[in-house]
Amino acid sequence: MSETFSSRYLQDLFGLSGKTAVVIGGTGVLGGAIADALAQAGAHVVIVGRNAENGASRVKMIEELQGSAEFFTADSTSRSDLESLVAHLKNNGQVADILVNGAGINAATPFLEISDEEWDNIFRVNLLSVKVACQVFGQSMLDQKVAGSIINITSMSAITPLSRVFTYSASKAAVLNLTQNLAREWAEQGIRVNALSPGFFPAEQNRKVLTPERVASIMNHTPANRFGDPDELAGAVLLMAAGKAGSFLTGSNIAIDGGFSCMTI
Repeated sequence: MSETFSSRYLQDLFGLSGKTAVVIGGTGVLGGAIADALAQAGAHVVIVGRNAENGASRVKMIEELQGSAEFFTADSTSRSDLESLVAHLKNNGQVADILVNGAGINAATPFLEISDEEWDNIFRVNLLSVKVACQVFGQSMLDQKVAGSIINITSMSAITPLSRVFTYSASKAAVLNLTQNLAREWAEQGIRVNALSPGFFPAEQNRKVLTPERVASIMNHTPANRFGDPDELAGAVLLMAAGKAGSFLTGSNIAIDGGFSCMTI
């Protein structure tokens, strides 16, 4: 009896049945794990990206787990692409209840060698994409009076600058600031805006900077003494996405980092 009751209780708190979640960057390692978690909680997940092959692969994985998903080809910085997705959902009788902004790129360039082109490109993908998506989907949520949840993926570098990734750190700090401002702006309309700051999770965007020396430095600064597993983001994501469990959570930044952010010396 208690097991059945607990299952119902957790479903009531964290269940996303009937919700639609848009995951921008859902073809990546971390974005894919987030898409999986949202689908397993009952949401219909729309994976947004430019790589149709990777998108189809993620959709297949979710469907094999009895989840519901589709892939939508779009450039995360293109307003017209994202507006087309809003129209696509509307034509299918859907609206985005949950938005995850997970697109991101990185570069380990010494500061004096960072070109204007590299700086602009990283800010375009890491920050402009968040701004555009929040405007497009935020407007949709407001127009349709959706009590929505927006989750912006930031980084440890949003809290404390990380060496060798100057542009990435600056862009992610800006994402965190934007998140907090939007949370204040839209709280009375029932739209919650939060940030998720993963610690060190090996993914395509950071493999090139994970030299043996840097890995040793990271482990020395991570009490858990290991990298994170993408599935370990699921709990925080479901808390931020869920309408009941996270109903009073907005403007927050949750760090999933194995203790990295609490270390000093």
